[in-house]
Amino acid sequence: MNKTRDVGLYRELRTMNTPPGPEMWIDGRKMLVFSSNNYLGLANEERLVHSAEKVLREFGVGSSGSRLITGHTDWHHRLEVKIASFKETEAALLFSSGYLANVGVLSSLPEKGDVILSDRLNHASIIDGCRLSQADTVVYQHIDMEDLEKKLMASSSYRRRFIVTDGVFSMDGTIVPLDVLMSLAKKYDACVIIDDAHATGVLGENGKGTSEYFGVQPDIVIGTLSKAIGTEGGFVAGSNELIEFLLNHARTFIFQTAMPPAICAASCTAFEIIEEGNIKQKVLLSNVKKIQTSLREMGYTVIGDCTPIIPVMIGGSHEAVLFAEKLQENGIFAPAIRPPTVPDGESRIRLTVTSDHQPEHIDYLLECFYSIGKELNIIL
Repeated sequence: MNKTRDVGLYRELRTMNTPPGPEMWIDGRKMLVFSSNNYLGLANEERLVHSAEKVLREFGVGSSGSRLITGHTDWHHRLEVKIASFKETEAALLFSSGYLANVGVLSSLPEKGDVILSDRLNHASIIDGCRLSQADTVVYQHIDMEDLEKKLMASSSYRRRFIVTDGVFSMDGTIVPLDVLMSLAKKYDACVIIDDAHATGVLGENGKGTSEYFGVQPDIVIGTLSKAIGTEGGFVAGSNELIEFLLNHARTFIFQTAMPPAICAASCTAFEIIEEGNIKQKVLLSNVKKIQTSLREMGYTVIGDCTPIIPVMIGGSHEAVLFAEKLQENGIFAPAIRPPTVPDGESRIRLTVTSDHQPEHIDYLLECFYSIGKELNIIL
C-alpha cells in the first residue's frame, strides 16, 4: 500500500452522516457536495420516502430470495411495466444493480461465434460482461464512428455482431452519437446495446434518455435506478423475446436476491415525478451550462457534452489529489478521479451537478475553482 500512496492512488472511504443533498455532513463536517449522481434530487424526495415507507410496512425489509423463488412481488411487476412504458419498449426486467444488468446481458446473449464491438471508454460493468462472454470482443475508439465502421466491415465473418456503448460516459461526460451508430448498425446488421445509466431522467425532452435525445430506438436498453431515479437497482428494456431469454439465461438475474419491494415502490414514484414534467431537468441542465461556461472562461480544460458530468482536467494524480484537498479545505466535496479509473496523465476533478444546487452553491464553487487554480498555477 505504500507504493499506492507514493503514486497518489491511495483511496479511503468517507462517511456520509446525513441524507443525500447539495449540502451534507461528511466525516462530521458540513460540505457542499459536487460528486453525487442524485441528478434530479430524488434520493431524499419526500414522495419517494413515503412510498418506500408504506410498502416497507406491508412487505418488510428484504425480498427474501431471488425473483424466481420468493423475491418476486407485485411491486417488481409494476416497476417493470413502468420502465417499459417509459423507455417505450415491449417489456423490461429488473436486476439488483445496473452492474449486474450489464454483466447479465453481455455474458448470456452474445455467444461463441459472435463479436461484441465495445467503445474504448465503456463502463467497467460492460468490460466485465464482455470478458465473461464467450463471444470475441473488439474495442473501437471512443465515439469514433469511422473506426466503428472499419471494425464492423472487418467483422463480417462472425455469426452475429453486437455494438455496446454507454449513452453518457461516466468519466468524460460525452454523449454517444446514437443516431449515427444506429445507422451503422442497420447497414451492417448489428444489434445495439446501450447503457443509459447517466442519461435516464436527464437527456431527451421528457428525460427518457439517449434514444429520445436522438429520436432512435436501440435494440436493448440497459439502465440503473441509482442515478437520476434516486433509488437502487438496474434494468434491461427491450422486446418480449429478449426479456424472456434473460429471465431464463442471465445468471446475474437468476441467482441474485431480488430488490426489496419498498425500493420498487419508491422507483415507481420517481418515474411518475419525471413524467409529470421536466422542470427539474431544465434546472439541472441550466446549472450544468453555467458551470461549464464559467470554468472554460477561467481557462480550465473542461471536457464532455451538456450532461451533469463535468470533468475538469488537472493532469497528474498528485496534482488532482492536491486540488481536491484544497476544495475540501474550502468545504467542497469533489474527489479526484485518478488511474486506473482514467488513463495516466488524465486525472481530473469530476464535478457532478444536481437540480438541487442553488445559484449561491454554484457561485461559491466557481470562486473556489478560480482561487485554487491560480494558487496551483493551473490557470493563468
